[in-house]
Amino acid sequence: MPGIIELEGMEFYAYHGHYQTEKQVGAKFIVAATIHTDCTKAGETDQLDDALNYQKIYDIIKEEMAIPSALLEHVCTRILDHIYRSFPTIEKATIKLSKMNPPMGGQLEKVSVLLSR
Repeated sequence: MPGIIELEGMEFYAYHGHYQTEKQVGAKFIVAATIHTDCTKAGETDQLDDALNYQKIYDIIKEEMAIPSALLEHVCTRILDHIYRSFPTIEKATIKLSKMNPPMGGQLEKVSVLLSR
C-alpha cells in the first residue's frame, strides 16, 4: 500500500547563507519533508521495524542542518542524499527548506527551496 509520511514545521537555528553576516549571526529555518514509501507491511504488523522510522528522518535533517552551507539548494541536496542512503526503498522524497526573515533589504516572511527526487 503506497503511503506518504510528512514531517512538517521542523524548526532549526542554523548558519546557512552566502553573506558573511548570515554565516555569523544565523537565522531561523523551517523544514518540511514528504516521503513516499510502501506502508503495507507496517500497516499489517504494527511493528516499527517494518515502517519508515520518521525519528531517524528527523535526526538526519537535524544533522544536515547543523552543517553550514552557502546555498539552501545545497542543504536540501545533502538531506535528500542522506535520506536515500539510509532508506534505499523510498519511492520519492521532497524537502522544503524555508529561511525566515531573510536579509533582502525589505519585509519578507521567508524564502523557500523545494527539491524532490
